[in-house]
Amino acid sequence: MAAPERASEAETGPAESEADGPEGLVLPPPPPPPTGPRPAPPSLAELPGELLELIACCGPLNASDVARLACTCRRLREACQPRGKVWREQLRLRWPSLMKYYNQVDSVNWLEEYKQRHKAGLEARRIVASFSKRFFSDHVPCDGFTDIETLECPSHFFEDELMSILNMEGRKGLTWKYYAKKILYFMRQQNILKKLKVYLQRPADEQSFLEGAVLIDQYCNPLSDICLESVQAQVDDIVAKVRKFLKSKNSRHPSVTQKAGEVLIVSQAELQRQVLDAMNYVLYEQLKYKGNEVDYYNSLNSYIRQVLIHRTGIPISLSVLYLTIARQLGVRLEPVNFPSHFLLRWCQGTEGSTNIFDYAYIDAFGKGKQLTVKECEYLIGHHVTEEFYGVATAKEVLQRMVGNLLNIGKRESTDQSYQLLRDSLDLYLAMYPDNVQHLMLQARLYFHLGIWPEKVLDILQHIQALDPSQHGAVGYLVQHTLEHIERRKEEAGPDVKLHSEEKHKDVCYSVGLIMKHKRYGYNCVIYGWDPACMMGNEWIRNMNVHSLPHGSQQPFYNVLVEDGSCRYAAQENLEYNMEPREIPHPDIGRYFAEFAGTHYLANAELEFRYPEDLRLTLADVQKTPKHMHMLAQILPTSLNPKLQYQKRLGLKGKWPKQWTTEREESHQHTPRLHLLALSEQVHKQTKMATTVGWPQVYDREHISEFSGKQESSMANLESLSQMSGWRARS
Repeated sequence: MAAPERASEAETGPAESEADGPEGLVLPPPPPPPTGPRPAPPSLAELPGELLELIACCGPLNASDVARLACTCRRLREACQPRGKVWREQLRLRWPSLMKYYNQVDSVNWLEEYKQRHKAGLEARRIVASFSKRFFSDHVPCDGFTDIETLECPSHFFEDELMSILNMEGRKGLTWKYYAKKILYFMRQQNILKKLKVYLQRPADEQSFLEGAVLIDQYCNPLSDICLESVQAQVDDIVAKVRKFLKSKNSRHPSVTQKAGEVLIVSQAELQRQVLDAMNYVLYEQLKYKGNEVDYYNSLNSYIRQVLIHRTGIPISLSVLYLTIARQLGVRLEPVNFPSHFLLRWCQGTEGSTNIFDYAYIDAFGKGKQLTVKECEYLIGHHVTEEFYGVATAKEVLQRMVGNLLNIGKRESTDQSYQLLRDSLDLYLAMYPDNVQHLMLQARLYFHLGIWPEKVLDILQHIQALDPSQHGAVGYLVQHTLEHIERRKEEAGPDVKLHSEEKHKDVCYSVGLIMKHKRYGYNCVIYGWDPACMMGNEWIRNMNVHSLPHGSQQPFYNVLVEDGSCRYAAQENLEYNMEPREIPHPDIGRYFAEFAGTHYLANAELEFRYPEDLRLTLADVQKTPKHMHMLAQILPTSLNPKLQYQKRLGLKGKWPKQWTTEREESHQHTPRLHLLALSEQVHKQTKMATTVGWPQVYDREHISEFSGKQESSMANLESLSQMSGWRARS
């Protein structure tokens, strides 16, 4: 059947196209393409200023790029103006931690801020780099920080650069971190001392007990992130919990309806009692605060931030917290400088009464228990006079807190306790600068530690002016301090020790090796050695050195121990640590620049004094299974020392725990010599790979196996190439 003829266009109209609109509406045809040249797109300079700012901010532009962009034309220079968003964003991207110092409404020249921060960074690195050479042989003296005290740049810029150094990768830049930490420690303590002096000059009713406790915490822990605002926020959280519990007991209590920022005084005794009962429940039952009876003499118990974190403390720190919470809830408690046990008192009679029996005495250490006068005497076991029940001022409370820290520092003879003793003495003398007893203690401490002899002389002169009766003790210390200064002037350059010298032939170990003490089991790292014991006869006798098989005529080593101590160990008492680990010693950066996984790399000053030790250390660490395991991980199968050694010895997967002389002598290829040859081969192959590509002897399997680990292991390969200088050790 034939298809019907299609209707003509004249009968039906034009065929429906995609351009037809609804209900058959015909849209006009598109315009014909232009015949002339296309108009040029708008240039960057023709865009609106806001858009230019966004482009300059969101792109991957650094400060140099923005500076070049601003030099191209007037429009772009206006978009990158010094006070605009572009330079603010550059500062934020480069140093994000600085933005907390600025307000959104501040009109700041961001370009100038960027320049100042960059300049401060260069200056900080210059000063840090100079410290190791200047103070390697001695502690940093008082005048060592003169450059920092005369800085022209803002101190927070300088601190920010020091923090960036401290946040470098953990195992590298140890010397930089060591001195950056010392400088930051000094700077922050100086700022805190200034704040403390301002605090002490205020009227007594404006001296917050909590603020004083925070200042002490900050001074003794200047590298910690402690601020009054964060501590106050934690206290406010406790206050809110107490208020919530109090509301469940008495919804109409004035402390519950108290408005934010309102200073409230609850006058009725019963309402005050309700507040104290609510505090005791929340603090001791709900939040589990308690006195630290197990570790009473731990300095952490005296730091208010640690008390809030661990919810434990000693009487005075818990009392400061208790008193602060009570005052915020409208109950006025007063501190009592009671001997041996700090207390608070709560008035039961007429306000301001001088009768000690008109008060209940609160023991914050004892879960807020309220005591009578008689019970207070039972608490310490003896009778005291009425003066000990009086109110203590804020300054006296701080004095007591610092005194506790002083006593803790005196209890031990470690570097950590000496630092605590120094810090607490600084605080005490900031409050009482003419206290002869503590000035003498400070002079004796510095004299004992052998640091800052010039500072010791200044202290002694001050003591002599205050109290001429101290002439005998002052004269003795002055004489010996002057002798110390003269000896230091007469000292020649650093003593350089070489293993290759005949007198050092018995020295078996080298600087940077991580060792283990055979008798005491501690881990340590060597940072110096002597061919024989160089200590005096008294030390030798006290340490019973003569009872050792080789006595005092064997090599002795200066070691940094993992517990933070520095020791002098006999060679026969040390052995290689077959599982080397990092040594968490505070002075590790003074001597070493990097932890290399199996050993430490000496910094420039220590390497100058022991120039041959690095090569010997690199050779010695090859003997440890951990080092062999590292080689096995980074080398292809054909160069794998573990597989090669197992194949030669027929161990069938067994990896020897240690190398023995008998096994070495029974095989042609000893592990030590095999590794040496191996490191030479690695050195050659690595050199070829980095210059002309992989050699043809590597097939595709080897190339694939090796290249997968090349990026992460190149540093290890480069260190292996230095091991070819090994020589036999005695």
